[in-house]
Order: sequence, then structure tokens, then C-alpha cells
Amino acid sequence: MKQSLNGEALTADSDLKRRVAREAATLLYFGAEKEYKQAKIRAAATLGTHFLPSNREVALELNQVAEEQEGAKRRDHLIKMRQEAFEVMRLLCGFCPVLIGSVWRGTIKLESDIDIAVYSDKPEQVLEVLKAGSIKISKTAWATVNKRGITSTSFHIYALTPTKHGLEIVVRNREEATKKRKCETFGDEIKGLTLKELEKTLKCDPTKQFLPM
Repeated sequence: MKQSLNGEALTADSDLKRRVAREAATLLYFGAEKEYKQAKIRAAATLGTHFLPSNREVALELNQVAEEQEGAKRRDHLIKMRQEAFEVMRLLCGFCPVLIGSVWRGTIKLESDIDIAVYSDKPEQVLEVLKAGSIKISKTAWATVNKRGITSTSFHIYALTPTKHGLEIVVRNREEATKKRKCETFGDEIKGLTLKELEKTLKCDPTKQFLPM
């Protein structure tokens, strides 16, 4: 009996944790919260519990909420964004472009941007190529991140695609092209899609999602 009760308690805890993840995902989807941490804390308080799900659990629920809210339109939107990403990456083919973020993952929501990483020791060259390709630049900024005592600097270009989708291009030094990066949301490696991989995805399975097992 004791074992049964423990099992029931674990199931109840797991269900409550999932409800918190769902509530946090709903808050994020509708814009009531912007950050995962605050969304989880607010969701737990709403449900009267101390259980906090992982970012991965919230992200999976957020993906489900977006699918329920947007349905087939979401898949059509994803294809269009991936097609636009492909065209931008063709412009930037000399800088080893990689599609990352929600457009790579296939977990977009309405306000998602297209995120692309490129590698160059001269960010101004990337800007020149974008401008020559009629990409409208809205702003640029340097960003410095310190993780575990290691400092890295990147140049961020914010722009709009011809059909007005938000576009963020992160320019990193060429020596960082082979560096592995961990996804803070899903906890796996950020692999992304190269130009050839994106082309293959668009031909074979344009709405494929790239999520950790």
C-alpha cells in the first residue's frame, strides 16, 4: 500500500509540474511574460505550488500551445520563413551561415524572428553584402557574454526581410565556427542548419521540427 501511495504521489507531482509548464507556456505565448524564469515562477504561484518545470518542459508545451492556436497557418508560415532564411543565407554564403533559433527548430510563433549565425573577422563585410542584397538594416550592436569565466564577443545585425519578417544575424569570429554551443532552452547542442541542409529540408520535409529526443 505504501508503495502504491508513493506512486500516486509521484504521478500527482508530475501532473502538477506539467500543469505549471503549460501555464508558463501560455503566459509566454500570449506575451504576459517575456522570460522563462518569470513565467515559471508566476505559473507556480497561480497554481499554488513550488514545483518549477525545466525550460525544456516549458518549451515543449509552448510548441504545443502555438500549434493549437495557429494550426495549418503556422506550418505555412514556417515554410515561408525558412524560404526567406535560405535566400538570406545564399547572400551570406561566404560567411558559413547557419540557421538557428525557432525557425531552425520549427517551433515558431507569430512574432518569431529568423536567426542566422555567420562567421567573419570583419562584420562590416557582412553588412556590405546584406545592403547589396537589398536587406533593410534597422540597427547593429556589439554584445559581450561571460560564461564560466570565458568572455565572447559578437556583432548583432537586426534587419527586415523583403516580406517584413524580423531578422537577426549574429556575426562571430571565424575561429568560433567549430565551437559547440549548448541551447539554454532545450539543453542540447545548437546544431542548426547549413545552407545545404536547409535546402534539403525545404525539398524533403519543409515543416520538420528539430527537437531533442
